[in-house]
Amino acid sequence: MSNQEYYEKYLDSLQFERKLSKNTIASYQDNLNRFEDFIQPKNIKDLKRKDIEDYLKFNDNMAEKSRAHYLTVVKNFYNFLVGEDLIAHNPCETIKSPKISKKLPNYLTEEEIEKLLNIPLKTSFDYRNKAMLELLYATGIRVSELIDLKFSNINLEEDLIRVTGKGSKERLSPISTIAEKYLRIYIDQYRNDLLKKKDSEYLFINNFGNKISRQGFFKNLKQIVKNQGIEKDISPHTLRHSYATHLLSHGADLRIIQELLGHSDISTTEIYTHLINEKLKSDYENHPRAKKEGNSD
Repeated sequence: MSNQEYYEKYLDSLQFERKLSKNTIASYQDNLNRFEDFIQPKNIKDLKRKDIEDYLKFNDNMAEKSRAHYLTVVKNFYNFLVGEDLIAHNPCETIKSPKISKKLPNYLTEEEIEKLLNIPLKTSFDYRNKAMLELLYATGIRVSELIDLKFSNINLEEDLIRVTGKGSKERLSPISTIAEKYLRIYIDQYRNDLLKKKDSEYLFINNFGNKISRQGFFKNLKQIVKNQGIEKDISPHTLRHSYATHLLSHGADLRIIQELLGHSDISTTEIYTHLINEKLKSDYENHPRAKKEGNSD
């Protein structure tokens, strides 16, 4: 059997048996293509542990997280082949993943959030941006989930939105009164201006009358951050991190935050506990009696 036939069988299993999303399968396929480019002209079933280690060393200039992901993809691929009795053993079974140092997510303080949301409102784009930012901070949804929102996903009478997250899992998210207010203003008074006589089922529209893209949102966000005088390196995920951190600091239960964020594993949500602890430690170090006195002679 050729390498390509092995890959096709595995990718088919991801699609039809595990029912992974198209994006996830595309990511796996891209990783396997890189793997195939490296191992040519060898056959999958003939590879040894050293071949896999050489592949990982070849990607040594990558971040630890990326290399760990590459190893995971190849391991899972071989586990599938062994499970299907297509090959006898997994050559990377005993290879340990590189240790990944946990990097705490970046977030905005409550004061910075207030500054960010207080944007001047003059144009249709301003009102769209205001509605998007208020909704992101009110719900903690991902930017990809935000731009995919359709009219059928929102219920302003109940102050709820229905979000389709990772793995096509749906969840309901409550929205704040302020977010609901600016959503109504945007929809009732400004959205039609952006549509330019087009029709769209999507809620948020760009200057061409189409669904706004993730890149388009991020470009606008960076400009707003600059205009509002916020001196932080932000990402599209920053508002989501801010939402979770502020909820936790105000006493929200971690399990509730997990559900609101759509995390499948509580350990993913626990990163915000580390953020709060770091903040408390930093604040305490400013206490006049926090620092140890030096030894006197």
